Amino acid sequence: MNNKIVLTAVGGAALLAASVANAGYQGLSYEIIAQEVDGAIAGTWTAQIFVDLQAGDRLDAVYGNASNPLSMGTSTTLYQNAFGSDTSAGINEALIGTFKSLAYDSWVTIGRETSTDNALANIGVVFGADSVSSNDGSWYITPEDSQGAEVGGRVLIAQFTTYGDDAVLSGTVSLQGKDANGDNWTAESQSYSFGNVVPAPGALALLGLAGFAGRRRRRA
Repeated sequence: MNNKIVLTAVGGAALLAASVANAGYQGLSYEIIAQEVDGAIAGTWTAQIFVDLQAGDRLDAVYGNASNPLSMGTSTTLYQNAFGSDTSAGINEALIGTFKSLAYDSWVTIGRETSTDNALANIGVVFGADSVSSNDGSWYITPEDSQGAEVGGRVLIAQFTTYGDDAVLSGTVSLQGKDANGDNWTAESQSYSFGNVVPAPGALALLGLAGFAGRRRRRA
């Protein structure tokens, strides 16, 4: 189930959110794609986070700066597979058949879930045991890379598997891309927060502002 995230903004950020909506940016959304009750990653649940766009638009960068730091994380701990990676560019699709829990590794991306045809790069991003953060960095692709184009009105930016039914995934990101006319758009300090609750059809999750500081990444 795809769940629309209601953004909350204060002061000038509210004006920015309103202005970028006309340029194609529609907001953030998520899907809870797995609930693991047994096996190697028992007690976890997995969500994917998307940027919602209008037809023909694309996403080129997810970033943070001193004025609008980036933070994405969990209130508990992220699952990180021994064969996984900080970004989807390091996920070897051929290994998933042998190491099935690799499919639930936690990573960031633009558009791709594995290394296949993946041009993703990153600079200045801190990958921690429970968060991803940056106050002067980004993960990005070039405008020529096809993976940034919207598919079905959205572009994948992260997958997180977290421990605990009561865990909360939350964050604040800034975004940059191009609309269908080739004009640049930006959306700074866009926030989300959600837990392991699948709403009834048509219902919206209750969301708000949150963020987590980066810590050193640990491998399971």
